[in-house]
Amino acid sequence: MRFSKMHGAGNDFVVLDLRSDVPPLSPDLCARLADRHFGVGCDQILTVEAPRSAGTIAAYRIWNADGSPSGQCGNGARCIAAWLVRDGAAPADAAFAIESPAGVHPVTRDGDGGFVIDMGAPRFAPADVPLAGVDGERDEYALEIDGETLRFGAVSMGNPHAVIEVADVDAADVARIGPAMQSNAMFPASANVGFAQVLAPDRIRLRVFERGVGETLACGSGACAAVAALARRGRVLKDADVAVELPGGTLRIRFDAAAGTVFMGGPAAFVFDGIMSV
Repeated sequence: MRFSKMHGAGNDFVVLDLRSDVPPLSPDLCARLADRHFGVGCDQILTVEAPRSAGTIAAYRIWNADGSPSGQCGNGARCIAAWLVRDGAAPADAAFAIESPAGVHPVTRDGDGGFVIDMGAPRFAPADVPLAGVDGERDEYALEIDGETLRFGAVSMGNPHAVIEVADVDAADVARIGPAMQSNAMFPASANVGFAQVLAPDRIRLRVFERGVGETLACGSGACAAVAALARRGRVLKDADVAVELPGGTLRIRFDAAAGTVFMGGPAAFVFDGIMSV
C-alpha cells in the first residue's frame, strides 16, 4: 500500500490515494497504519477519492487511529489540498474545491505558501452538535465531572466540539476531563474537547483532546470551533484573523459573521512517501 506521510502544525496523517479503488478501511488496518511503533504512525488516515460533487477536484474521508470515521478535519483538509497540488490534480496558483464528509470546501493559497480552507458554517443548535438533555441553545452549558462544574460552549464544524475557556492552558487537566466529557451521555456522538486560553481579542492558546485519537499537537476544526464559540460570547474578534496557538504550531482563523462561515489558514507539510506491506 503506497502512502504519503504529512502533517499540519504537527497533526499528522497517512494519506492514501483511493481514487481508482476504494477498498474498505477496517479498524484493524487503520490501527496498523496509525501505530507509531509497528506501522507508519499518525493521528488520522486520509483517503483521497474520486469527486462526488460537480465543481470539486476530489473528495476525501477521515479515519481516526481507532478506525472510527470523522466528519471533518481542518489540518487534514490543508494536507489534502497540498497533496492534490503536488499530484497535479489541483492548480498550484488558483482556487479549487474539495469535499469532505461534511460538505464542499473552497480552497485558496495564502501569502505564506499555505492554504486557506472555507470550513463552512459553525452550527450551535444542540441537535446539530449533537447535545442530549438540554432544553435550548445557549452560549454556555454546564456539566458536572467528578464533582466539578465545567462550563463550555458547544458547536459542530461537521464534527462535535466542546470548548472550555481556561485561565492557563498548560495547567488544564486535559487527560482527565477530555475523556470524561467524551464518554458523558450529554455527548451521544462523543466530542472533541478543546481547552482555550484567551491571550488577546486576536490571539488564543488551545489544546484539544480529539475523539478517537486523544490529545493531538493541533486540531484545525477544534481551532475553528474555539474561535466561533468564543467570538459568539465576545471573547475574541469576529471578521478578523485570530491566531490560535496550538502545541504544534499556529493557525489563522477568521469567523466571517456576515457570511456565517469560518476560514482557516495554516501550513501543510510532506514528511515522506513510502510503501507499507498490508
